[in-house]
Amino acid sequence: MERSPASNQDVIGAAIGRAARKYRDRPALLFGDRSWSFAELHRAAERVAAGLRAAGLEPGDRVAAYGHNSDAYLLCWLGVAMAGLVHVPVNAGLAGAELGFIIRQSGARAIFCDADRLADARQVEEVAALSMIGSLAGGGDLDILDMALRGDAPVALPALRGGDLAQIQYTSGTTSAPKGAMMQHRAILAEYVSCMHALDYGEGDICLAALPLYHTAQMHAFTMPQLLAGATTHLIESPRPERVFERIESVGITSFFAPPTVWISLLRHPDFDRHDLRSLCKIYYGASIMPVPVLEEIRTRLPGARPYNAYGQSEIGPVATVLSPEEHDTRPASAGRPVLNVETRVVDEAMNDAAPGELGEIVHRSSQLLAGYWERPDETEAAFRGGWFHSGDLGFMDAEGYIFVVDRIRDVINTGGVLVAGREVEDVVFTHPAVSEVAVIALPDPKWIEAVTAVVVLRDGARVTAEELIAHVRARLAAHKTPKRIIFTDSLPRNGSGKLLKRELRSLYAEAGQAGIAAVST
Repeated sequence: MERSPASNQDVIGAAIGRAARKYRDRPALLFGDRSWSFAELHRAAERVAAGLRAAGLEPGDRVAAYGHNSDAYLLCWLGVAMAGLVHVPVNAGLAGAELGFIIRQSGARAIFCDADRLADARQVEEVAALSMIGSLAGGGDLDILDMALRGDAPVALPALRGGDLAQIQYTSGTTSAPKGAMMQHRAILAEYVSCMHALDYGEGDICLAALPLYHTAQMHAFTMPQLLAGATTHLIESPRPERVFERIESVGITSFFAPPTVWISLLRHPDFDRHDLRSLCKIYYGASIMPVPVLEEIRTRLPGARPYNAYGQSEIGPVATVLSPEEHDTRPASAGRPVLNVETRVVDEAMNDAAPGELGEIVHRSSQLLAGYWERPDETEAAFRGGWFHSGDLGFMDAEGYIFVVDRIRDVINTGGVLVAGREVEDVVFTHPAVSEVAVIALPDPKWIEAVTAVVVLRDGARVTAEELIAHVRARLAAHKTPKRIIFTDSLPRNGSGKLLKRELRSLYAEAGQAGIAAVST
């Protein structure tokens, strides 16, 4: 395929091309009954890029991808990037107004989706500027998988540069309408280099990708940099425990990432100890804070696996800091130190460095950062005030430069004028043998203004009263940190990346807080 010699090598397509030339016929990606070598994956992505241009899309056009994990989803991302278009990943669980918001706000001209999402996409077409609707792997005139397998449109691809926009990654929107983080090619590649360096990716890795590719963690912290490092990726649609266990055991998976909520679901599943998971030698977690008791359980039950903690957020690609396996022995509660291309500080409101151990906001400066929020200049300016990107996370740095994330600033509880971090309380509640999951939130209270409230999911068959849990915490923490209320529920709400949606919990149980109810079952 012809390409201008002026094309910059600091772009996604060039990086995939380099991997294809180096690893050639080695297996790169397996999904269902399809297998792609590195060379085949590269050729298929070029066909998709040419097919998208032949369909009338022009450089800079936004293309929404709306589907679950598949090889077609990954090829859509690669083809869009190689064609000079802008990829807009959409949570496959969205529909109606939430889907319409992202399509309209991004100004997407095209959308490619799973066959069972076509009806939802057509509804959006009526109220948005969409001019093109196609499928990822459902057949029809515009189909990504068909382009990848059979397309051969003679369309010259544009010369791209590292500063060109590659993706608009919408934030998870756990507290407000999502914002579109504009990610340039060179910023994404800088993050890939940081991940390969800090997370020890290599040619011998056999990786399981089970979390959504529409989320930045699975796509950009794991699957893409692992491909560039020569690893083989087995892609499955979702992290259902039975499917995860079967694939690890059957093909000898060596590398696996999951957020804390998924790790908890795996640990609690009755089949965990019935499968041979000894092939796992690199296990990763991130996307939200891991309770230390859960981390200790993982290390006990998978003693041969080396744990890595990756902390960050969509706006930085998403990995900002990493805690290595060796560092877990001395600082298991830490998020580690900044990766290769990131500089991190903890600051007070005046942007002065906080003293070691002193709480402040975590801020970053990096070549991995977003270029800004799509069509939101005021919010971009606020996020970069003082010349540093403000994470919105409260934490501290120790004397050796290790970061400890305490909570999201918006989730810190002000009870009776004293600040309480939910994570500290959650770690203690987790140590009770009856508890499977917990989220600690603030609920309005006539006396305390905000009452520390623990929303608890019990293990199967376990029984405990609210009074017993409160006593368990009171014996281990100061009185003002002890929950005033316990709420029992069957499940906790979370988004596609596994993050707990504390906003939804606060909204759901606000009336219980105002009524001063001490214990609730839902």
